[in-house]
Amino acid sequence: MTTAAAPAPPSSWEGRRAVKLTFAAVWLGVIGAALAPFAWNLRHEPPPRELPVLAQLPAFQLLDQDGKPFGTRELDGKVWLASFLYTRCETICPAITAKMRRVQDEIEPLGPRMRLVSISVDPDYDTPARLAVYAKEHGAAPGRWSFLTGPEQTVKDTVVNGLKVMMEKQQKEDGRLEGIFHGSHLVLVDGQGRIRGYYDTDDEFVVEHAVRDARLLVNRG
Repeated sequence: MTTAAAPAPPSSWEGRRAVKLTFAAVWLGVIGAALAPFAWNLRHEPPPRELPVLAQLPAFQLLDQDGKPFGTRELDGKVWLASFLYTRCETICPAITAKMRRVQDEIEPLGPRMRLVSISVDPDYDTPARLAVYAKEHGAAPGRWSFLTGPEQTVKDTVVNGLKVMMEKQQKEDGRLEGIFHGSHLVLVDGQGRIRGYYDTDDEFVVEHAVRDARLLVNRG
């Protein structure tokens, strides 16, 4: 008569199981640590060794929210990031402005070497006074973040021909404004007035990418 082997006591089985689970957990931790940099890079692309030069921005001069002339002369030698908006926009513009506010917080350690510029694509309505109210409402730091307006053709030349961003006003048959269409990308410009990057504001990591590249330009002079 054959006698079946008695099962191991529960305590011994549980002990071996605990050892196996601990061993597996250690290996998972080692593998996770090894793969972590790759997972990070899937979300945050490593900065290129040198940002491309995409275009040279022609000289321009507009008016800031204080009614003072502001353009390439004031930005000479500074790295700056541009956005485009109009104050009576209730959809995409507030979202873009909120992301620029996040950029402002991130670039504070860079000091005066880095500036933010928001250009109104509705200059006939957006007077310096209206832009001053808008800037204050959105927490723009004086001397760091400027809001620009000016004659419509001058603005259009700067936005479309200079920064290579779309800007188009559509009107109804009776002449009333139907809507303003404009690019939603942020534009990075170096201290020599050269465009070095475009950043899609629909990208989840647009702030991180723009700040990373801006720091790269500032630190390299």
